[in-house]
Amino acid sequence: MPCVNVFRLVLFLILLPIFVVAQNRNISVRVGEYYYLIADDAAAPLLSNSGDFAFGFHQLDNNPAPRGSKVELTPDRGLALSNPQGVEIWRSQLTRGAVAYRIILNDTGNLLLVDENSENLWESFKHPTDTLLPTQTMERGGVLSSRQRKNFSQGRFQFRLLQQGNAMLNPVNMLSSYNDGGAYYISETSDSANDSKSGYRVIFHDSGYLYIERKSGERYYITEEYYAEDPATNYYHKATLNFDGVFTISQHPKNPTANDRWTVIRSIPDNICLDLETRVGSGPCGNNSICSIGDDRRPSCNCPPGFSLTGNDQYGTCKPDSIQGCEEDGKTPQEAASYKLVELQNTDWPYNEGESFMIYDVEDCKRSCSQDCHCVAVEYKNNKCWKKKLPLGNGRHGREIKGTGFLKVRENQWERQVLEATKDQGTLIIVVSVLLGTSVFVNLLFVGAFCLGILYYYKKQRKRISHLDDGVVERNLRQFTYKEMMEATNGFKEELGRGSCGIVYRGEVENGAIAVKRLDRVFEDSDKEFKTEVNVIGKTHHKNLVRLLGYCAEGQHRMLVYELLRNGTLASFLFGDFKPSWTQRINIAVEVAKGLIYLHEECSSQIIHCDVKPQNRLLDEYYSARISDFGLAKLLLMNQSKTKTNIRGTKGYVAPEWFRTSPVTVKVDVYSFGVLLLEIICCRRNVDMEAGGERGILTEWAFDCYQQGRLDLLVEDDREALNDMKKLDRFVMVAIWCLQENPHLRPTMKKVVLMLEGIVQVFVPPSPCPFSSIS
Repeated sequence: MPCVNVFRLVLFLILLPIFVVAQNRNISVRVGEYYYLIADDAAAPLLSNSGDFAFGFHQLDNNPAPRGSKVELTPDRGLALSNPQGVEIWRSQLTRGAVAYRIILNDTGNLLLVDENSENLWESFKHPTDTLLPTQTMERGGVLSSRQRKNFSQGRFQFRLLQQGNAMLNPVNMLSSYNDGGAYYISETSDSANDSKSGYRVIFHDSGYLYIERKSGERYYITEEYYAEDPATNYYHKATLNFDGVFTISQHPKNPTANDRWTVIRSIPDNICLDLETRVGSGPCGNNSICSIGDDRRPSCNCPPGFSLTGNDQYGTCKPDSIQGCEEDGKTPQEAASYKLVELQNTDWPYNEGESFMIYDVEDCKRSCSQDCHCVAVEYKNNKCWKKKLPLGNGRHGREIKGTGFLKVRENQWERQVLEATKDQGTLIIVVSVLLGTSVFVNLLFVGAFCLGILYYYKKQRKRISHLDDGVVERNLRQFTYKEMMEATNGFKEELGRGSCGIVYRGEVENGAIAVKRLDRVFEDSDKEFKTEVNVIGKTHHKNLVRLLGYCAEGQHRMLVYELLRNGTLASFLFGDFKPSWTQRINIAVEVAKGLIYLHEECSSQIIHCDVKPQNRLLDEYYSARISDFGLAKLLLMNQSKTKTNIRGTKGYVAPEWFRTSPVTVKVDVYSFGVLLLEIICCRRNVDMEAGGERGILTEWAFDCYQQGRLDLLVEDDREALNDMKKLDRFVMVAIWCLQENPHLRPTMKKVVLMLEGIVQVFVPPSPCPFSSIS
C-alpha cells in the first residue's frame, strides 16, 4: 500500500465524544451540489442532525484507500470511492436504471441514498461489516464478519441469521469462506414444523439489548432485556463481532467525563476458549498457542514452553524453538533423555489426538510420549492417556479443564547451565559450612582469600573489555590485534573495494576467509562511526545482513572484520558483461527489501542505513543478497521517529529531503531502494551519461516508459522479463511509489515487500516529482 497515512471509508458510528470536528451540521447533500470528500488531514465529514454521527474518512493503518482518495455522490453510481489516480475502489450498488439524488445521514447513524422521490436506493444499515447500531436489523441470510486487527480485512468469524431461523456464531475458512467448524453459539430459534415460530430477523434495541423476532412477533432474547434500564438518552450502544470471535455489546456515556470509555456490558460466549470447539483451524489463538480467558471475557494467547511467536501478533502462530521429533533430530527412541516433559496444569488440546489408550499411571503416559517420535504433547485425564502431534490447535487453559497436559521440550543449553549453576551453588554452600566450622582467625583468612580471588577475577574480566565506552556486545564478537590483522591480510595486500569511510581488504583466519574494513582517518568522526557499527552490527542477526565477526581497536587503528561473501557486490553482478536472469534479480530485490525491514522495524534500535546502493549489497554463494556497510547508519531510540543530520549517502541515491530542512526518516532508505530496484530491473546504473538523451537518468526515463506503456524498453531483449509482464509492471510501479518526492507518499519497506510479492494490490502511482525536484 502506497503511503504512510492511509484512510478507511467509515459508513457508521463516528461519535463526537471520540472524534471531534468543528463545522456546521449538514445532514443531507444533493447530487447537484457536487458533494465529495478528500482523504486528508482536513477532511470534513458529513454530520447527522444531532452531531452524534459522521460520514467521512477516519485515519487508520493498512487500508486500501490512500491519502488523496475521493468519495463523491454521482447520479448513476451513487456513492463512489476512487484513489488519487481516479481508479474506483468501491461504490454503492444501485439497481439498473436507478438515479441517485440525495444522501441523508440520520440520527441513528444510518446513511441513506435516495432518488428524487425520496425512495430508498441504498442504506448502510443493510450492509453491515462487524457492527450493529441501535434500531438496526439483520434479516435472514444477513451476516456480520469480524475484521482482522491490523488491516481491517475480513476476519475468521461470522455472526449469521440462517434461512431456517437460527442465529449463530461460527469460524470460517479464510480462503474459502466455508464454515470451518461447529457453531460456538446458536439460538435454536428454528422450527421446521411451524415457521411462524422461527427466527425472522435480529433487532438491536436502542436500549442496548439484542433479540430475535419470530414471524409470529414473539421475541427471543440473545441478551437480557434488563439493559433497558440504561436508557438510550444517556448512552450510546454498539454490538460488535470482534477479531477474536467474541460478540460484545458495549456502551458509552453521552455526557462523558475524562476517564469514560466504551464499556463491555455483555459478551457472547462467556468463554470462547472453551466454547469454540472446532476440529479444523486453530481456535481463537494461532496454532500451538494456548488460549485463556481474561476478566473482560476476551481471550489471551500465549506460547507454551519451548515455543515462540512467529511474528509480532500475539494472537498468531507459535513455532517450536527446536526440532520436534527424535527421528528428524537424528535421535532414537531410547535417547529420551534429550527431551523433557513440561507439566501444564488445567491445559488441553481437545482435537489433536494421535493415539489414546487406557493407562493407570501418569508416569507411564509420559514415558509413552517420550519414546514416540511423533508425540509432542500428552494429556492424562480419567486414567486415559491422549497423545498429541503438531500442529497443536485449540490449545486452552482454565480452571474448568480437568486433567493435566505435558509438553515435550528439548533440553536446551540454558537449562544445563541452570543445573550447573545449581551445582556450583551447592559447592559454595559446602565451603561456607566448612568455614563456619573452623576458628574465627582461619575464617578471616578464608574470607580475605575469597575476596582477593573475586577481585582478581573481576579485574581479569575488565581487561577483556574494549576501550570503547559505547557498550559493545563483545561476547558475540572477537577482538583482533593489529598484528593479527596484518598477518590475516598479508599486509593489507588484496583490496576488495572502497566503502563510504574506508577500504575493504581480503584476509584469511583459521576459520576461513574474511573481509576487513579498514576505516580511513580522513573522516573526522570515523571513531564515532566505528563505535556505531560495532554496537549496531554486533546486535543484528538476519539472513539478509552481512555478519560482523569481530573488530580491531588498537591505538589509532579501527577495523571491522566481516564474513567474506564470495560472489562480490551486487554492482558487479548487475553491471557486468552477462545479464543475470530475471528470476535471480527479482529474488535479490525482495531479499534486500526484507533486510531493510529488519533494520527499520525489527532491531532493538531502529536503524536508518542512509547509503542504500548496489556497491554495499553483497551476494553469498547462493547469490542471496546481504546488506553491508552500516557506517553511515543513524540509530534512533524506540520512541523516536525522526532525526536531522548532515547529508549522507551516495549521489544518485539520495532522497530529496536531504537537501531541505525536512526531518530525515527511514523513508530516505525507501527512496534509495526505489533507485536500486530500477537498477535491478534494468541491469544498468541510475546515472549513465553514455546512454544519452532522455535515457541518461534511469529514474526519469523509467517513469516516462511507464506512462507510455513501453516497459519493454527498460528490459530490452530480456525474454524472461518480457514473458512476465505482470510482475515487471508491478515491480516498476513499486519503484515509482518509492521514488515519490513527498516522503509521506512512499510506502514502508514492509509494504514494499507485500507489494513486490503480490500480497497487496499496487495502485497506479502518480508522478514521482509533481513539484520541482532537486537532482
